[in-house]
Parts: sequence; structure tokens; C-alpha cells
Amino acid sequence: MTEEKDTLTFAKRLKYSTLASHDSVDTLVMQSEPFANEENYIKFLRVQHIFHLSVAPLYHQPDLQTLLSGLAELPRLFAVESDLADLGLTLNVDKKDVACIDHLYEAIGWLYCSEGSNIGAAFLYKETQKLNFDAHRGARHLSAHVDGRAPHWRKFVAQLDALNLTDEQTDQAVKGAVDAFDFYKKTLKRIF
Repeated sequence: MTEEKDTLTFAKRLKYSTLASHDSVDTLVMQSEPFANEENYIKFLRVQHIFHLSVAPLYHQPDLQTLLSGLAELPRLFAVESDLADLGLTLNVDKKDVACIDHLYEAIGWLYCSEGSNIGAAFLYKETQKLNFDAHRGARHLSAHVDGRAPHWRKFVAQLDALNLTDEQTDQAVKGAVDAFDFYKKTLKRIF
């Protein structure tokens, strides 16, 4: 296993180390039927809001911006908040419900989850159209990056792979990614 682990790029290591967590989030989201009706979609937006509130500070953290160029242009918090406003919903969130990520390398794992979610959002975005939402109303945060989903993801992955982290730092990033998935599941269960 060590030999196999050593041959993986950093992004691949994140992917394979979090596969079960990622799949369990996908399963839980679909079991929640977020697109069955507007009421469920509102709950889904609330979950998204809490997650993006949690990761938003990371996009502006100077140490992370040094490691990952262009990071400040990527957060989707404003888009989620615009989607909530489209539905006439308040933006109030109890601070105790928002995660505090204060470890640099764990934060990279959280960003991996946040940016990776935009790839899976292609399917979710199509589902929102059944509820008459789109990139202009109600589903902005699920729309594709201006460069396209796949090109944006490849660029982000290339930046991750160029980080040249130590094994310990990589393990911390994996922990952060697992924590991010766990936080999302916990939030989803609470709101649904």
C-alpha cells in the first residue's frame, strides 16, 4: 500500500482517501430529494449556505492564496446568498453551526471538497431547472465556472499537485477533506 500511495499525485491521494466519504455525501443528498419540491430545495440551499459560509474565509486567507493562485475569485458564498434572496429567504445562520477551519493544510482539504463539488453540481444544476431555477435565479451557485467545469477543475488539481507537500501535510489535508465531508453530512441531516 505504501508503494501505491507514493505513486499517487496529491489530488489522486485526496480522491482515493476520501472516496467513501464522498460517496456517502452523494447518497445522502439524493436520499434527501432536494429537488422533489421547493421546500426541499430551500433546505438544500440552507445546507449549501452553511457549508459555503464555513469555507468562505479560506479563499481570502493569505497563506492559502500564496499556495493556490486565483483563490480569491473562486468562493461561491455570494452566489448561494443570491439564490437564497431570490427565494425571499433570510441569510441568518447561527455561528455555532458554521465550521471554523484554522489549520493551513486541513484547509486545503476543505477547499478540495468545495471546488470538487462544482464538478458534481452539473447534475444538480440540471435538476434545479425542474423547479424553474437556473444560473440567473435560484441556482447560481450550482452553475459552471466561467472557464467550464472540467477546465477549471483540471487547473485547480494541477495547482494541488504542484504543492509538493510532506507526508504529514498531505495527511492533514486528507483529514481536512474527510472533516469537510463529515461536516456536510452532519449539516444535511440536521436541516433535513
